[in-house]
Amino acid sequence: MISLEWVKDYIDIRDQDLEELAVKVTQAGINVEKVISNEIKNLIIGQVLSCVDHPDSDHLHVCSVDVGEGKILQIVCGAPNVREGLKVIVALPGAILPGNIEIKKSKIRGVESNGMLCALFELGLEEKNDLNYAKGICELDDSTTIGGDPLTELGFGDTLYELDVHKHRNNDCYYHIGFAYEIAAILNRKVHLPDTSYQEIKDSITNHFQLKVETDKCPYYLAKMVTDVQIGESPNFIKRRLTAADMRPINNVVDISNYVMLEFGQPLHFFDKDKLGDQIVVRDAIEKEQIVTLDGKMRQLRSSDIVITDSSKPVCIAGVMGGENTEVSEDTHTILIESAIFDAVRIRYTAANLELKSEASIRYGKGLSYEYTKMAMDRACHLLEKYAHAKVLTGIVCHDKIDKKPKIVSFVPEEVNKILGITIDEEDMKTELARLDFSYTLKDGVFEVSIPNRRLDIDPNVNDIAEEIGRLYGYHNLVSTLPVVPLRRGKYVGDVAYRKALSKRMRLLRLNEVKTYTLVSPELASQFQYRNRKNVILPNPMSSDKSIVRTTLLPSLLQVYQYNKARKVEDILLYEISKTYDQTYHEESLISGLLYGNYLTDGWNKSLKVDFYVAKGIVEDIFNYMGFANRYHFQVLNDSSFHPGMSAKVFLDHEEVGVVGRIHPKICKDEVYVFELSLNSLMKKTTQLKFKEANKYPGMEKDMAFIVSRDTLAGEIISTIQKTGGKILDHVSVFDVYTGENVPIDKKSIAFKLYFSDPKKTLTEEEVMKIFYQIVDRVEKNYHAVLRDK
Repeated sequence: MISLEWVKDYIDIRDQDLEELAVKVTQAGINVEKVISNEIKNLIIGQVLSCVDHPDSDHLHVCSVDVGEGKILQIVCGAPNVREGLKVIVALPGAILPGNIEIKKSKIRGVESNGMLCALFELGLEEKNDLNYAKGICELDDSTTIGGDPLTELGFGDTLYELDVHKHRNNDCYYHIGFAYEIAAILNRKVHLPDTSYQEIKDSITNHFQLKVETDKCPYYLAKMVTDVQIGESPNFIKRRLTAADMRPINNVVDISNYVMLEFGQPLHFFDKDKLGDQIVVRDAIEKEQIVTLDGKMRQLRSSDIVITDSSKPVCIAGVMGGENTEVSEDTHTILIESAIFDAVRIRYTAANLELKSEASIRYGKGLSYEYTKMAMDRACHLLEKYAHAKVLTGIVCHDKIDKKPKIVSFVPEEVNKILGITIDEEDMKTELARLDFSYTLKDGVFEVSIPNRRLDIDPNVNDIAEEIGRLYGYHNLVSTLPVVPLRRGKYVGDVAYRKALSKRMRLLRLNEVKTYTLVSPELASQFQYRNRKNVILPNPMSSDKSIVRTTLLPSLLQVYQYNKARKVEDILLYEISKTYDQTYHEESLISGLLYGNYLTDGWNKSLKVDFYVAKGIVEDIFNYMGFANRYHFQVLNDSSFHPGMSAKVFLDHEEVGVVGRIHPKICKDEVYVFELSLNSLMKKTTQLKFKEANKYPGMEKDMAFIVSRDTLAGEIISTIQKTGGKILDHVSVFDVYTGENVPIDKKSIAFKLYFSDPKKTLTEEEVMKIFYQIVDRVEKNYHAVLRDK
């Protein structure tokens, strides 16, 4: 919580609208969560010149009130304590009081009233209860100025900012001087530090006190001594400011300690010197060492904690809370002031372990500026001298192992612009650095900037400088632009891309993916050896059923089939994509599938049962999907693991790439169909896809059926038709194979559908029939075929 009345001690912001200033602070990167203000417009201090009874009321009074600048107002008031000569709070017409009560000119029982004389509870500054109601209107001190601001005179005119400080910011926004520097940077104004002067007496602290630091977790420790302290009440401004910061005022000495912490961000600790003795030893705590803290609780320490001792017993948990045994009390006359820096990580752990989070531990845990460590102690001496009548002894006891190396960063403007993605010229950068109060030099286009020690959150690198320049330049002033970095579309590459694409295609074809073990049993390894690959046999297998590295996926798929069949699964459609290895450790990716039951069903009587042509159609779909149309063909497969006459080798560009067919009944009695393709071979065959424009001229279909020998392959006839048809034959397909009545027993009828088209013109019947008859003639001669219905 930051008091703007307090901040005004260090920077002139009297011309600023504090609501608008909160917006500027937020835009600069420090989020103001809430603006808390008691400000009420049209409130003024007045003095009652006369007070007479209302002519039509037994409790109302008609008052003449001087509100300054020679202006006298008539106001009707019902308060029992209103009287002539009293200085009061006047709400002028137009004032809006808590509860959205607007003050207007009015007539009260026939008498004109031009405002309202106010009680504190009517302004929301006191609780509304019977006691406060009975007090009547607020009676101001005779020293108040007519026409002045009553809230300011009463100490209620402060505006508070509730900050949500981002974790990357250090301690600088947790104290008022640090926040004053933030406002100064935003408004381009200068900060004026408070008075730290005091007079010293001839007696020296070294005559009364010694310091030993026996831990490397305390790099900086300062001690100062004051005597003849008079414990009493704090001045009103200190009490008001501590209250605004949610700290309870106690007495002038304790309040000054807290006041300086909120001012400089440096926690101080005041020891009663007479209780402390003549020596302080700063050391690591002894495991399970105990101390009673200021809250009256016994605390058990760990060896990772830091303690302040009187050389024999702990008197303070360093950076967290003091001990009850050296507490400042009403009888205290001599005080030892501690201003130190402790290891921030240690303090955070100690506060967490003891569940003792305090205002001091929060600040110690964020790190402190050594410059403010000395200034805070001097400021405390100044205030103790002024408000506690203390006498300050000469000299300081000091332990100093702090690293005072300055933080300097060099950069050229282009580096900052590249980080921010905008262009800020040298003059603007000089302006922003001056606003930040960062000293710098500019030589040959190179900035050399010194970062003040108060900004512990800034490291000496160009990134942090760019962020500071950017936030003061204004994030809202940044122009939206496209990224200047090159963009690249994220995608899978290599065999991963093929596996992903084919896996998606398999799922679209209604197949379910499975994953099986790479290691198989000798029995499974002996099946489906159509590829003639020798297996790797493990020398020390986990078990015999996982002793061989497989060279094919089909035995594993068959195992999955048997597992599902035993559990009454009727339709089994599987695929797997995985790697295999042979005896030479050659790695090959395979895509395999297994089909059983119904491939399609409509839930009634119609269904498509899995057969060789369904399996073959899936293989063809894979090739067409990968852009291999018209580049593949099938040949009869003779292998003991496959059913003769229902199996085929698969060729792509005349290279064997896989198999498709039914499993031999000696291996599986059910009608189970499988396929397996080498993904490595398919990848090698892939070239950039070519597209041709859709034909805008109509085509022409022709059907033909031939009676041929039963052992004649339809694929061979299709090849002949395609070669004879030339360029105008777009495609050819089989639509019927028939054996039976009207066809000799050793013959079969194969019907083909031919589609003719020309991308340059509409074909005539004569052109098509000429080619048609050439095809018939060629097929009849090559295969001793007879054209049906000739």
